[in-house]
Amino acid sequence: MDQDRTPHNGHDADSERQEPGGTVCSSCGTVAEGPPPTWTFSLEEGVPLYLCEECARVHIRAIEGRLDSSWW
Repeated sequence: MDQDRTPHNGHDADSERQEPGGTVCSSCGTVAEGPPPTWTFSLEEGVPLYLCEECARVHIRAIEGRLDSSWW
């Protein structure tokens, strides 16, 4: 895990943030131009969350195990 990365700490306003013309990764804050076909989407307690390819790769075991993002 990248030590410089700030861990996702639950649901906040940034986790469902939509930039004009892009989608924001709920873990690292990366912005995608337009709809990101290779990103992961999930709903946690009714909150939409998007993960970029890199963050999805890092957390794939937790995602497959259906752990809430607060566990990662």
